[in-house]
Amino acid sequence: MLAYSLRRSFWTMSHFRKMVIKVFSQITEREDLEDPEYEAEFLPPEAANSADLGYCCPQRKQSTDADKSKKRPAVPDRLKACHLRKTWSHLEKLREEKELFIQKTRGELRACHQRIDSITKQQASVAAEVAAGKEANNTAAVGRLQAVSRRLCMELDNERDMQSKITALLQKSENTMWHLAIQEGQLEDVRKSAQEEEVTSRKYLREQVAKQLHKEEEASEKIKRNRLLRVRKSMCLQKDHVLRHQKLVEDAQKNHRIAVKFLKASLRRIREQEKEEEMKSREHMKRRMDAVLALKNSITANRETLRKFQAWSQAKADLAEQKAQAEKEMILAQGGDAFKQLFHQRRCEELEAQNRTFKEEQKLRKQEIINQILKEEAEEEKRKKKQSSPAPAMGQAPLREKTWSYITDICEGRDAVALPSFPGDKLQDGDRAEHPKASQFLEAISSESIQGDLRNVSWEDDTLAEPEIPGLWKEDYKPYQVPKEEADRKPVDGTKMDKDILARTMEQLRSRVTHKQVVSGHEFKGRPFNSKPKLIHFKDFDIGKVYKKKITLINATYTINYCKLVGVEEHLRDFIHIDFDPPGPMSAGMSCEVLVTFKPMINKDLEGNVSFLAQTGGFSVPLKCSTKKCTLSLDKELIDFGSYVVGETTSRIITLTNIGGLGTRFKFVRASESYEMDLSQSVMKISSLFTYEDKGSYEKIIISPSEQQMEGNESSPFDMQSQKKELDNKEQEEGHPTESEGVTVTTVMTIPPSEEQMEISLGEVTEGEIGPFSSIKVPVIFTPVTPGTIHSMFKVMFKNQQCPTLYFRVMGVAMDVPVWVPKPNVDLKICMYDRLYQDSVLVHTRSKAALRLKFEVCKELREHVELLPETGYIQAQSSYAVQLKFLPRHSLPEDAGKYFDKESRVLEAPMTIQVADQIKPVGFTLHAVVTTSDLQLSPSAVDFGYCTIYEAIRTQVSLYNHSLLPQGFGFVGLPKFVDIQPNDGFGTILPLETLQLDVIFQPTKAKEYSFELICKSEINRSFKLACRAVGIHPPLELSHYQVKFAATSLYDTSVATLYIINSHVSINSLIHSVPRIGSEDAFPVGPTSFEFLLPPDAPITISPSVGTVSPGKRCLIQVAFRPVLPSELILQEAFQALNKQVEVKSVRKDTVTQRKDLRRQSFSTLRLQNRDRLLRTSTPLNTELHEQDLKSNSDEYQAAQATLARSFQGKFDKFVVPCVVAHGDTKDRKGTEPLSFSPHNTLYLELWCPAVAPSIVVTSNKGITTTNFGDIAVGHHGIRKVSIQNISSEDLAVEFSVLNPNGPFILLNPISKLPAGETQILTLSFSPHESVLAQETLDIITKRGTLSLTLTGTGVASMITCSIEGDVLDMGYVIARESVSSSFKLQNCSALPIKFSLQLDSLSPSRSKGQQQLPQFLTSPAQRTEVVGTQNHSGQSVFSVIPVKGIMDPGKAQDFTVTFSPDHESLYFSDRLQVMLFEKKLSHQILLKGAAREHMMFVEGGDPLDVPVESLTVIPTYDPEHREEAEELKPILVTLDYIQLDTDTPAPPATRELQVGCIRTTQLSPKKLPDLLLPGSCAWPASPTSSSSVPQSVEFSLDSSTSLQHKGFTIEPSRGSVERGQTKTISISWMPPADFDPDHPLMVSALLHLKGDVKETYKVLFVAQVVTGP
Repeated sequence: MLAYSLRRSFWTMSHFRKMVIKVFSQITEREDLEDPEYEAEFLPPEAANSADLGYCCPQRKQSTDADKSKKRPAVPDRLKACHLRKTWSHLEKLREEKELFIQKTRGELRACHQRIDSITKQQASVAAEVAAGKEANNTAAVGRLQAVSRRLCMELDNERDMQSKITALLQKSENTMWHLAIQEGQLEDVRKSAQEEEVTSRKYLREQVAKQLHKEEEASEKIKRNRLLRVRKSMCLQKDHVLRHQKLVEDAQKNHRIAVKFLKASLRRIREQEKEEEMKSREHMKRRMDAVLALKNSITANRETLRKFQAWSQAKADLAEQKAQAEKEMILAQGGDAFKQLFHQRRCEELEAQNRTFKEEQKLRKQEIINQILKEEAEEEKRKKKQSSPAPAMGQAPLREKTWSYITDICEGRDAVALPSFPGDKLQDGDRAEHPKASQFLEAISSESIQGDLRNVSWEDDTLAEPEIPGLWKEDYKPYQVPKEEADRKPVDGTKMDKDILARTMEQLRSRVTHKQVVSGHEFKGRPFNSKPKLIHFKDFDIGKVYKKKITLINATYTINYCKLVGVEEHLRDFIHIDFDPPGPMSAGMSCEVLVTFKPMINKDLEGNVSFLAQTGGFSVPLKCSTKKCTLSLDKELIDFGSYVVGETTSRIITLTNIGGLGTRFKFVRASESYEMDLSQSVMKISSLFTYEDKGSYEKIIISPSEQQMEGNESSPFDMQSQKKELDNKEQEEGHPTESEGVTVTTVMTIPPSEEQMEISLGEVTEGEIGPFSSIKVPVIFTPVTPGTIHSMFKVMFKNQQCPTLYFRVMGVAMDVPVWVPKPNVDLKICMYDRLYQDSVLVHTRSKAALRLKFEVCKELREHVELLPETGYIQAQSSYAVQLKFLPRHSLPEDAGKYFDKESRVLEAPMTIQVADQIKPVGFTLHAVVTTSDLQLSPSAVDFGYCTIYEAIRTQVSLYNHSLLPQGFGFVGLPKFVDIQPNDGFGTILPLETLQLDVIFQPTKAKEYSFELICKSEINRSFKLACRAVGIHPPLELSHYQVKFAATSLYDTSVATLYIINSHVSINSLIHSVPRIGSEDAFPVGPTSFEFLLPPDAPITISPSVGTVSPGKRCLIQVAFRPVLPSELILQEAFQALNKQVEVKSVRKDTVTQRKDLRRQSFSTLRLQNRDRLLRTSTPLNTELHEQDLKSNSDEYQAAQATLARSFQGKFDKFVVPCVVAHGDTKDRKGTEPLSFSPHNTLYLELWCPAVAPSIVVTSNKGITTTNFGDIAVGHHGIRKVSIQNISSEDLAVEFSVLNPNGPFILLNPISKLPAGETQILTLSFSPHESVLAQETLDIITKRGTLSLTLTGTGVASMITCSIEGDVLDMGYVIARESVSSSFKLQNCSALPIKFSLQLDSLSPSRSKGQQQLPQFLTSPAQRTEVVGTQNHSGQSVFSVIPVKGIMDPGKAQDFTVTFSPDHESLYFSDRLQVMLFEKKLSHQILLKGAAREHMMFVEGGDPLDVPVESLTVIPTYDPEHREEAEELKPILVTLDYIQLDTDTPAPPATRELQVGCIRTTQLSPKKLPDLLLPGSCAWPASPTSSSSVPQSVEFSLDSSTSLQHKGFTIEPSRGSVERGQTKTISISWMPPADFDPDHPLMVSALLHLKGDVKETYKVLFVAQVVTGP
């Protein structure tokens, strides 16, 4: 009732609000109607009053109408006024539009005036430039400027036309404005009257609204009084209801305590039984494990023994072979036929062995026949005794207990168990009478009975399995014992020598068969060949047919391998045939095929392996052969029909599925019906779909609770013998006979029929055939007869004995209650505290009369749960809905008590429906998970610290949801200086989730902040977060606090510009906000210094990084971003590249070595050596590389850098650079004293630096961007080509930076465009002008970045030295028509090879022009410039030199040989040899001189008497016979100047010298001539120059030596001889005699006689004179 009254009051208040809003809307509408634009007429007063105050009385309506008729004018007047107001409004709009238009027009007119002024100024400047260009005679500039002048004139004309048009339009608009102002003045009175009328109308409407509100308040008071009365009444009713409900709850709690007591006792008994069963199962499992371990140890020992015997046999065979070899050698030594004798001996041994084998087989066959006969006789006797002996008496145990104990014994694996006969013939006869089919209930044949009765064994029971050791499975098997004589001779384990021989033999066999495979230092391990498919599976085979399958073997090793078929296992050889042709050597990844043929002979599953042998080891492919089987299963193991009323009928479908390849016949029967079964299969073996718990529940249903349950676990065949004794004792205790032989026992078991058979039945199809891979659906029908729970058990039997019997259970509940709840569990899912949740509970009745229902809530939850209505009536055979309201309070955990779990927060509360005239109430349960709605902020308080007004501080806050439901949240009422992200502080948080929120604080001014942030959830709960901070106003500010660089290529540079501003010019805080920290004192005015602190290894450069800014000034800052690759990464890439190169070289070297040694070494040995060499090579190499420090300018480093730059994927870095601020100027510091920077007054510059791969890369020279021209000779040029590629996805326009015009580098082929993906070649030239190291940078500029090419080169001057001093080479005297040679050296002193060439002036093409001029002998000696002297008459050059051209390496020397070959006599042979470098530069000029004589003697010295140029006169030739007659005296002039120094001091004599020489010749001397003449040979031919042979020396003599001495001359020696190739000096000195007259020179002559091959006489004229000294 209270809720109803509250809802009623809420409805009243909302209705009142709606009426008030409606009145105000009517007022607004009327105001709109009074607008001039509204063209509709006003409503009449009566209609208006009826629309507004329709609920008032008639008298009040009349009075209101009368008042309105007095106050308001008539309708025509109102229409006229409305029309006038509309006109006035229209004029107002027109006036505003015209004013706006006039303002725009005036603005355009001003802009037009400005453009005209600008064009005029431009014309003036262009005219001045034209005049200047004409003066400078710059025609191109004048033409361009004249075109600009014409364009400006056209623009000026256009602007003037536009000005005239705008002026006219403005005049017209102003006239229109004047007309509008006149019309507005005429309508001024109308506007005032309209305003007065509007005020009156609004006042009237306000009065009406006030009256309406007063009426509504009176009605609201009346409603409130009624609501209070209803609340008091509902409170009284609720108290009575609480008292009644409390009494019911106390009764229910009392009954619940009694029930809990009995339940605990029952649960305790059940737990004790479960513990006992668990202990028994553990003991049983332990016994089985011990038996398995014992058998495993026995098998291992037998295998070891067998291996020993095999090794011993092998050694014995080796000894026998050695013995046979010795016998063979002995027979051969005796001269017999060893082969024939050994063959005869071997044949005899084979015959003896066959005889022994035949005899043993006969003995064994006889023994088997005798044993078989004895066993058959014993079996026959036992059978007779058993049939004649009476059945043993039954014990006190009931029939069901003994039957289940027998089944348990069979399942546990006992050898043979026979059920005893039931006591009394009456019981058996009675059972047979009641159940005629009970005679064949159970029939079992033990699997061990096959050995006892061979007559009942079929061929299907035979097995082909054989033991690993022959005879091991026989009962009479005894371990092999070594004969005594052998035991005495050798121990079982063998001697130490035998073990060593066996080990060596096995090692040799393994090494010969398999080899390790090592490739590139990696040894192959694993399966050498992969099989496809991995398993050879023959499914569902038939006996007699042939099946074939192909498999593919793939070589999975690293290199060539071989594959050989070993075979299949022993037990598969009769059925499996392998066709495999060995493919020979197979490369890695190659495959071969294997054909597997299977011909089944027995119906049995086979498993094994097909073994192969590879070069790296053996492997096998698994093989499996599966027979056809019946694999049957049920889709359900439990059919639960649920609750049904007695008399109804329903059905369910169960599906029997066969997934095997063999069909069988099936039959669905009840588990309680009698049946016949073969005990060779497990009786209780159920479907694979059943679990152990299902089986236990089935047993609980069949037997009574007081009977003991038995386990049906199958026993493993390994523990049969170990448990045989224990099982026999147990059988004797239970009263069962124990038999060692297999028997067939048929037991009849009868179960009385029950009502379940009538209520739960099967459909029409209960038996039939199920084919392979098919399914059968069988309906199960439930027809309840009596109320209660009904259980029934069914089984499915099959004709195939190998198929286990399948079981399934059926259960249902029959109900006869008239009232029930179809949904007994009301689940409200997850609920929050203090939130209302509702649900509807539906109640059904099958009664034919109406019933009264009373809904009750348990006492503990009455404050939280409510059922409405509390009482109701449900009509006959219908339904009734009751409303459930759940409002959990925070006191629910304490109030609910046992119904609420505090850990899981789960509420399970019982609700009761009391039905009239029914003792048992109807109940349902309320389920809910109650959770809190708390949100937790961590930390609870945030301190942002110090923050400047130009930055923001971000901190993380954790928001944790304690609820199990997602909640929406949002931070509301945030101050302007706080922001919360993501999603502005709004979102949804999942259950038990923690969200990280970013709280961003950015102060707006310098002060101390303290505030709270409020987070509200979707249910309007508030959670607070306390915050505090200190705002700072720094003295400096940045023009940009964030710089976003464009995407910059590697090794390119992007530059951004910003300013640091000092706006602090006054300390007066009233003018502007002064810099300060929080509430501290203001920062002083003055110069302020700053410093940027760059992070280490950042690709950022800031210039300047330190500076000072004066007040009111700003400082320009440039920030440069140049992305580079880390040096560590480049070094790593360089090391890897060097490693690869060295490995390739070592592999090549080893390959060459292997080819040479291939004939002497095997393939496996080579592989091992190769691996060892690689390991030896790589280990020191890595050490050397890591120790080596690659320089940044090395080729390896730059190649690695280019490789990484090409594969660079891009990178984005964000740097925050702090800028500290201090008061003062950096120049005022004393020495290195730092300024006092404040940590709070710090500015932060954020830099976004995206780096991308370069759009253009260098593809030549391993990507190195440095082009080194090397050493180039000065005056020459070098060419280098650089390939660049556009690796971007778009075409790029290319520009190049300007190289130094006076520099040595030149770009020969610039390009303008580089298409995407294409490569262009740039040709660069280096031409040094001087010896210098040159370097320049060529920038290739595109819109996506810049590629810098570094050009380096060295200009080297060509420097050579000559071994000839004075650059004159005198060849001396040579006999005409003979030659002489001389050598000299040129040394290359530069650092580059030099190309040289030698040229003679006599062979120069320009010499022919000089020969057309006057001869040189006609000119004065001062004017003679000809260096080419006398030449040969034959036209050939008299001088020759070799080599003529070549190349001199740096630091090397070149030898040159000059040959002098005159063909006639002359003393003035000369020529000039020029050394040219690079065919351009003249390096040296060497003067070549020589003289030729017809004879071997010559005289040199004296004053010249002729010119050095040969005359054009033909020199006559004389016959040698008349040579002496024509011989003339040859003059020699010797001038001697005696210098008179002082009269007191004697002067030295005047001296001169003459040289007499003998030329070395190739003609033979007379001493050697006789030795060369042989007998019979002709005489030596006479020389053309003499009739006698050439003498060995030259003799000379000077006549008149005595007379010369009298005249003061002294000549020494006056005679003598000169050997070949030697010269002798004749010294001439003169002292003036006493009677010498200085005024008259002394002239004396003497004859000089030379005798050699000819005689020559020279007339020497001595002229002596005295001269005074200086």
